[in-house]
Amino acid sequence: MDLNNLTPAEGSVKKRKRIARGEGSKKGGTSTRGHKGAKSRSGYSRKVGFEGGQMPLQRRVPKFGFTNPNRKEYRGVNLHTLQSLVDNKKIKDTVDFETLIQNGLAHKNDMVKILGRGELTAKLNITIHGFSASAIASIEAAGGTANTL
Repeated sequence: MDLNNLTPAEGSVKKRKRIARGEGSKKGGTSTRGHKGAKSRSGYSRKVGFEGGQMPLQRRVPKFGFTNPNRKEYRGVNLHTLQSLVDNKKIKDTVDFETLIQNGLAHKNDMVKILGRGELTAKLNITIHGFSASAIASIEAAGGTANTL
């Protein structure tokens, strides 16, 4: 084996056209960019949603509705999820915000609302940000309490 017969491994080198390397390469001059205009210049990047000067879709479509800046966004936790935590012995008799964070059901900046899907058989004392009416009924039917933070 000599230096003159070394070749790269099969498939490791991709053949590509080297542009802007002189007229002899057939890719010199404008280097495939055409003449003039923003796209021919260095540093050009197309804005998101740009449609070649046509009015972009985002601006053509009529706007309507209202977004309340003071909306409170709750993360929902259903009763069957709490029951499964009781069955897996991850919670005993009290459930608070810290317990839900430790079990991965909420993050520290969330507001949590207990929702009524599923059945709750365990007696739980729950202290959390909010409850649905059906959740309160199910918790109290099982002998527990529902306290709002």
